[in-house]
Amino acid sequence: MPHEGAHSQHGDHDHDHDHHHDDHGLGHSHAHTHGHARRHSHGHDHGPVRHDAAFAIGVGLNSALVAAQIGFGLLAGSMALLADAVHNLGDVLGLLLSWGASRLILRAPRLRRTYGWGRTTIMASLANAVLLLVSIGAIGLEALQRLAHPGPIDAGMVAWVAAAGLLVNGATAFLFMRGREGDLNLRSAFVHMASDAVLSAGVLVTALIIMRTGLVWLDPAVSLVIVAVIGAGTWSLLRESTNLALDAVPEGLDCDAITRFLGALPGVREVHDLHVWALSTTETAVTVHLVHDCEDHGEALICAAVVGLRERFSIGHATVQLETEAVALDCALRPAGVV
Repeated sequence: MPHEGAHSQHGDHDHDHDHHHDDHGLGHSHAHTHGHARRHSHGHDHGPVRHDAAFAIGVGLNSALVAAQIGFGLLAGSMALLADAVHNLGDVLGLLLSWGASRLILRAPRLRRTYGWGRTTIMASLANAVLLLVSIGAIGLEALQRLAHPGPIDAGMVAWVAAAGLLVNGATAFLFMRGREGDLNLRSAFVHMASDAVLSAGVLVTALIIMRTGLVWLDPAVSLVIVAVIGAGTWSLLRESTNLALDAVPEGLDCDAITRFLGALPGVREVHDLHVWALSTTETAVTVHLVHDCEDHGEALICAAVVGLRERFSIGHATVQLETEAVALDCALRPAGVV
């Protein structure tokens, strides 16, 4: 089968590489392209290497914060601080997951793992979302118990530790602010840390109010509000991560628009067996069959499809199969709904 490949931007260099080979009388062509586009339309960019320092700093700061929260939580008799310590321990594990995934994605494909390790970034994003939901669930349960049976706390000590948590979590979230829109893995780390900053801010404000009023029930009440806010924000992250893990079309990409573009190419009579999925949180792949009537210009059609998919939809890994109408009649993947 004929093969055509186009490779786009790798570092600062673009290069194309084409193959062509004819099957005897089958009227059947196949094209494959792989490239790292500058910007993916579903909002994913490469960024694992430049965030190594951010992950290292984040893990270090949050590990120190967990130790401080456990120690001062026990001294102050504050279950809120201890619960927050457990939550931040989950953050450390989440950061380690994201960091590991961002390193694994750099590994070259092998015969056994022909797509490389890109999907580990999706798995890390999903694990981060689950960890965050489990953590806020535990905090919510503790808050309900404290609301029913309020206990005395050292609000001053809680305020100082919460202030430290706000600084640590805010600084760590800032480290992941750049690039979060382009990589779901980085965004999950950012959401995780930003959520903790909000939680720490809530604990700090509540501790200051308790110092002035003595209303200890405010601590669990405000915690429940914060849990609800964080839960709402985490739900979208969980939904998107789950969709990518199940090979759904990445957000920001429209299959109908891709079909219309391919169907409008010169000589194309039909588009079928279109599949779009995420190879990682930064790369998208597409496979498609095009029924055509330009037997003498198949290579030009392949090139137009490959370049258009890359430039219009930022899809850097495309596999295009050309079929004549005669061959398409026997294509088992032609009927709608057949995978």
